[in-house]
Amino acid sequence: MEKTNPNLRNLVIYQIYVRNYSTQGSFQAIIDDLDRIKTLGVDIIYLLPIHPIGELDRKGSLGSPYSIQDYRAINPELGTIDNFRRLIDEIHEQKMMLMIDIVFNHTSKDSRVLKEHPEWFYKNDQGEFYSRVGDWSDVADCDFGSGKELWDELTNTLVVYADMGVDGFRADVASLVPLDFWKYARKIVSKDYRNIIWLSESVHGSFVKAIRDSGYECSSESEMFQVFDMVYDYDVEPLFIAYLEKKRPFKDYLEAIARQDEIYPGNYVKLKNIENHDTRRIADYLNNDLDKILNWTGFSFFQKGATMIYNGQEFTSDVRLSLFEKTQIVKHKDISQFIMKLTKIKKRKVFASGVYQVHFPEIDGVAYNTFEDDKEKIIGIFNVGSMEGKIKIDLEDGKYRNYLTGKTFYIKDGSLTLSNDPLVIRNNK
Repeated sequence: MEKTNPNLRNLVIYQIYVRNYSTQGSFQAIIDDLDRIKTLGVDIIYLLPIHPIGELDRKGSLGSPYSIQDYRAINPELGTIDNFRRLIDEIHEQKMMLMIDIVFNHTSKDSRVLKEHPEWFYKNDQGEFYSRVGDWSDVADCDFGSGKELWDELTNTLVVYADMGVDGFRADVASLVPLDFWKYARKIVSKDYRNIIWLSESVHGSFVKAIRDSGYECSSESEMFQVFDMVYDYDVEPLFIAYLEKKRPFKDYLEAIARQDEIYPGNYVKLKNIENHDTRRIADYLNNDLDKILNWTGFSFFQKGATMIYNGQEFTSDVRLSLFEKTQIVKHKDISQFIMKLTKIKKRKVFASGVYQVHFPEIDGVAYNTFEDDKEKIIGIFNVGSMEGKIKIDLEDGKYRNYLTGKTFYIKDGSLTLSNDPLVIRNNK
């Protein structure tokens, strides 16, 4: 978005799946935990969909929160509308913001809007409601070409939640919804709520091509920046996964990250994360290797963009929470203190407006990023592959202190001997 403030790159977002956040799975359980969340350094709490879940063709016993019966109602399993309003107030009291998931590409097959306006939805040759994505069998897709009445219904829904005090919208599979609708919705909402933060869950490039090849409209990540303040990191995520699965070198991932500075607008804000509700836990990928978990966590903060933590990540949880059943976070090692150090440094001005540089160490499996302005240079080195050896580093020889661990280390002959500790160096000018 042309007017997006680059300071959004300083933000730390905490993603919560309310049903599986606690034994209670309620808004109240989140309220009770806000002090702890705030201590992590969180700026925005982002909730997966909070609405009643469809029953027709439901997946699993409880259904997916992304199969929504009524956009303007609250899932009674989570609480009441008054409980939700209190949650908003309590989050604001903690000087944090609330972002909610909006799912406008589709509804449940027994949704209020589908029952009242079946003409707003796609139908196949047999007259059946359907999804353009084959395995999304529990939902029906909205047809945005059916008329502006659908556009107004959805836009007014956003205004309802903005009126309640919601500070941001995360748009689910936003790429599948016409860009002209998002432009229209943002224009209407912004008349009274200019400070709403708009986050697009864009989709992988291969997904964009598949949808387009099927004859439907689908926007690329570059296009989403015409409307949204922040966009997911799915352009580079396949290379991240490929490295974890030992299919591609780490250098390929680094090159893709560096390329973002070349292909996106000057004020672009990417959402950086190493796990979310759609992915395996990073601890699972890494076989609970704590050194690697810490390095990957540090690296996610040391990129150009806002950073998202998925609830349970601070406890190195390795269990993926089911979208369709009640599951619980499994807590292992608590790395909250480590995350607190990262969130603190993430909020420095240099991370929003400084010169960002992705370096390419001689040893694959090592990340070396820098942020620099006229006041300071901050260096992050993250040995995500637990590699051995030495790498060249642009610092004078001498003794330095690791901001993250407090340990001292040495630069000799322009080189750093690698260790398994994530490394951050602050170099004031």
